Amino acid sequence: MNNKIRKIIELLALLLADTGAVFLMFELAVLIRKVLPLVFQSSFPGDAPIAGPLRLWWIFVVWICFFYYEGLYTRIFSYWDEIRVLWRVAFLSTIGIFTIASAGKISDEISRTVVVLMGIAAVGLLPLIRMTVKKTLRRSGLLKRRVLILGAGKTGRLMLKALMREPNYGYNIIGFVDDDPEKCGKRIEGIKVHRGVDKALHYIKRCNVEDIFIAMPGVGKERLQALINTLQHKVKNILFVPDIFGIAVLGTNLRHFFYEEAFAFEMNNNLYRPVNIFLKKCFDMLVSMLLLPLLFIPMVVLIVLINLDSKGPAIFSQERIGKNGRRFRCYKFRTMYDDAEERLKDLLENDPARKNEWTTFWKLKDDPRITRIGKFLRKTSLDELPQIVNVLKGEMSFVGPRPVTGDEINEYYKEAADICYSVLPGITGLWQVSGRNNTAYDYRIALDVWYVKNWQLWLDIVILFKTVKIVLRKEGAY
Repeated sequence: MNNKIRKIIELLALLLADTGAVFLMFELAVLIRKVLPLVFQSSFPGDAPIAGPLRLWWIFVVWICFFYYEGLYTRIFSYWDEIRVLWRVAFLSTIGIFTIASAGKISDEISRTVVVLMGIAAVGLLPLIRMTVKKTLRRSGLLKRRVLILGAGKTGRLMLKALMREPNYGYNIIGFVDDDPEKCGKRIEGIKVHRGVDKALHYIKRCNVEDIFIAMPGVGKERLQALINTLQHKVKNILFVPDIFGIAVLGTNLRHFFYEEAFAFEMNNNLYRPVNIFLKKCFDMLVSMLLLPLLFIPMVVLIVLINLDSKGPAIFSQERIGKNGRRFRCYKFRTMYDDAEERLKDLLENDPARKNEWTTFWKLKDDPRITRIGKFLRKTSLDELPQIVNVLKGEMSFVGPRPVTGDEINEYYKEAADICYSVLPGITGLWQVSGRNNTAYDYRIALDVWYVKNWQLWLDIVILFKTVKIVLRKEGAY
């Protein structure tokens, strides 16, 4: 299929899907608007009569214009970034419709309740419909971008892993190109390594490559510059992967210096701004107040089950390290027997394999200290529910680094402790959505450091959603 025709088909398919989604949101909002007075046995004073979609055609135009304004037809996004943009479209469209209605003096012709309900419905429906449609289009061969990776070394393999992890980009990696004869002809995750970086232009023309990733950190400045100059106007995009890892990436901007033909990375410390700390605190309080009434009865039931299963208090508390090294009592449902410490000491002294497992993960599979109800609580992560109290007390956050003991800080964290515990520890965090107990301890620390460096409120929201998904699937838990 001709590339231009394919792009037109992709655009029309997305336009049709988005228009259908907005129409569905409108009809759902109209239905709810009609039902609400019956449920509450009252009318909505001052609200305009409900008009049909043909009369309010301009509302659909406003929504589609904001889809285009936010780059949803011209740019590619990661899965969670696209959801964030869709939510912003919902907010801007709702505000835009009210502004147009007010400026055009047509407020009496449109139901304000329907407009607000459309915005609320969009939070769930827009991501669901758009992501489903895009997934279907990718399966049919559309919304794909043919990609060539220059460099089959460690950096190239890392980029392959990153691109395969994020299918929403639509990258179709057709191959690697490398100069190392030992790598050429081999396959990495089923993708062939071709010979000769200087032949990249030949591969681009033959395979209709749209994007190129340059993942060759040791290539040298002159050759890198020559490669970019040669290939820049032969593909749609060139993405250069520098030999810099572990730095902040979320919110990182590029500063240009025009006359010097230079640029610099600007890495913001988002948690330096008091307003962001305030927003994180407000977010924690809001989520706590919403969850606590819903979870109160289930927590009472769990307390009863714990007491019936084994002796000891249902709530267990342990001293942990908090923000700026401040110590606090971290609450959890008790999942172990009363003599847990004695059982652990005896086990580690007599079982070298278990001792090695404990040293690596700071946890044990088939832990003999855990009670029957405790196994269920850990599998579902329900043992951490009492930490909502720690959040309300201002000792923890919903998302943050792991709350650890002083011994763990001294033995493992060392200089990383200053970064990790410049913020409140969290009930969940990146470690929990990245393999949980299947991750080695050093990697957990690296994830906590990365979280602090890259903090955004949206990152907290994404981690909470991912936590729910992982807990429901019981991934990496024991």
